[in-house]
Amino acid sequence: MRPRIAFAGAHATGRMKETPETKIEILRGDITKLTVNAIVNAANTTLLGGGGVDGAIHRTAGPELLAECRILGGCRPGEAKMTRGYRLPAGFVIHTVGPIWRGGKHNEAHVLADCYRNSLKLAVENEIKTIAFPAISCGAYGYPIEDAAQIAFKTTRDFLAANDEIQKVIFAVWGQDVYEAYQRLL
Repeated sequence: MRPRIAFAGAHATGRMKETPETKIEILRGDITKLTVNAIVNAANTTLLGGGGVDGAIHRTAGPELLAECRILGGCRPGEAKMTRGYRLPAGFVIHTVGPIWRGGKHNEAHVLADCYRNSLKLAVENEIKTIAFPAISCGAYGYPIEDAAQIAFKTTRDFLAANDEIQKVIFAVWGQDVYEAYQRLL
């Protein structure tokens, strides 16, 4: 009889067990073009569209997204709400409202972490396996990029370490400076 050989962390299929780090990817590009189960919208409190990624998502998804957002009653900072993706390649949009940077002494870090945590919780509740995030609050809301990237990674890694339902998290960022800040943390 030949001994059975097992490798630490290997599944029966022979694949290595995924860690939070292997489930995270960084991409410099347009989040509205990604074929994932859900993309996250860095929305404003009305959920009725705006500038930056919010405006791009609304324009690409079409007027049906705005119509669905109207019935949601807005969203408070740190919360997350979900709609269909309509004309987007992603089937769903998870809307979250990041904090406006006011010097870091107004609970901004906690609210930003809640954006990621609550979006990931909503994804799991709706059996979403692949999700893409923009750099929440790093545009018009003025959050320092390095600090926001650290919060995004820590919150996401912690969540993925405790929940194995999500298979892939993509941070889809636009500017080179944001991409480099995220890349340093990967």
